[in-house]
Amino acid sequence: MKALLVYPKYPITFWSFKYALKYVSKKAAFPPLGLLTVGAILPKDWDIRLVDLNVRNLRDSDLQWADYVFVSAMLVQKESVAVVLKECRRMGKKVVAGGPLFNGTEAEYLPLIDHLILNEAELTLPEFLKDLAQGTTKKVYRSSGFPPLSMTPVPRWDLIEIKDYASLMVQYSRGCPYNCEFCDITAMYGRTPRLKDTGQFLNELQTIYDRGWRGSLFVVDDNFIGNRFAVKKMLPRVIEWMKVHDYPFHFFTEASINIADDETLIHLMVEAGFKQVFIGLETPNEESLRECSKDQNCRRDLTATIRKLQSSGIEVMGGYIVGFDSDDEGIFGRQIKFIQESGVVTAMVGLLNALPNTKLWHRLKEENRLELTASGDNTDGSINFVSKMDRAKLIEGYQRIIKTIYSPRHYYQRISQFLRYHNPYGKQKIAKDQIVALLKSVLYIGILGNGKTQWYYWRLFVKTLLFYRRSFTEAITLMIYGQHFRKVAKKVCLQWLPPSTS
Repeated sequence: MKALLVYPKYPITFWSFKYALKYVSKKAAFPPLGLLTVGAILPKDWDIRLVDLNVRNLRDSDLQWADYVFVSAMLVQKESVAVVLKECRRMGKKVVAGGPLFNGTEAEYLPLIDHLILNEAELTLPEFLKDLAQGTTKKVYRSSGFPPLSMTPVPRWDLIEIKDYASLMVQYSRGCPYNCEFCDITAMYGRTPRLKDTGQFLNELQTIYDRGWRGSLFVVDDNFIGNRFAVKKMLPRVIEWMKVHDYPFHFFTEASINIADDETLIHLMVEAGFKQVFIGLETPNEESLRECSKDQNCRRDLTATIRKLQSSGIEVMGGYIVGFDSDDEGIFGRQIKFIQESGVVTAMVGLLNALPNTKLWHRLKEENRLELTASGDNTDGSINFVSKMDRAKLIEGYQRIIKTIYSPRHYYQRISQFLRYHNPYGKQKIAKDQIVALLKSVLYIGILGNGKTQWYYWRLFVKTLLFYRRSFTEAITLMIYGQHFRKVAKKVCLQWLPPSTS
């Protein structure tokens, strides 16, 4: 059997880093970890190829070769999925599909796809493969349970060129103990975190190391510290492995704000090589936090918590939301103040959207407030429900936030604020990619950039060398990210300009 795994294209979004990739000569930010894992579940005697449309185009010869086309996608990849399915129909190819997009919009894709493999592939894909061998396949495969991650094989890294990507990925756990109203993670993966055992996790690190990868490694867990006790038992083994292998990776992940409540956990993560953590900070409006059941963020000084992590050597990347029912028109200025004072440079601000099957989606459906399917990109300026605040004022306020925080003045102010508190851990290793990025930043920002950005770039460049030398690589990286974020912000604001009256 010949199986072609196809990963649809991402649009240009906040997290695509499309405009920053040229600085490190990469084609895409991240590889398709889910499809690489699917490739490892498929029978060993199958001939398997993978095409990542974020790296290269899908050719007729790819489809002609295949007996089956396997597609996995997230909601934000929906437009590219439509193109892929059209090409498969044109070529008469059978399609097997799974992933978050298809789990959330099953009915929409039933007429378009031969087989839907829903929920988690460790349970549903083997059932399909068994039926395929017996000639008794069904249209839809689903499961009601959650598989232990001991069932998850090592991804097929040989199916891609790892040099095409800015970061590789590894997973330690699935599920989150919290149940935020707008989040779809618990609906998909449950509230009890399931973990890989330490040996399994280290084996995946070793596999990536043996492939020749060095540098950034994204631990893709939606809440890495969902089971803090287990994480603190695992991390000393990671520290030992990293020391033996001369610290080949630096990690970043996602976690809840209560990471800051555990000094031992912070120390272990930093010593293991964790440099960045994305945290859903959401809003300084505690009423809105309670509204969306973000209780872990309540009754705490969020800015002080962020600074504690920064001073421990962890850069905080933040997610923020406007458009809660409890938000009034003062929220836009409060968000800007909150972001600027905390020094969270990578600040993803989005409009609230109701993702399929979330608590928010069900509530708004009952209230007859749902309007459209969410785009999957809450930073594109769209909203899919009737908001309590006037929609025009909400979108205008949202645009004000992103135009302000990504203007050169405010953005570079946040980098300076971050550098004041950042205390990097250990010896800072400079990789070849970082040197290339530095030289390209000098060219594209410092020399060819517009006058205002050039001024801020060179001022911070010199300031960092004089006062924050140990954070120099982080400063250069953040200045490069700024180029991407500004272009994305401009695109969003232009997209939602009011119609001309002329």
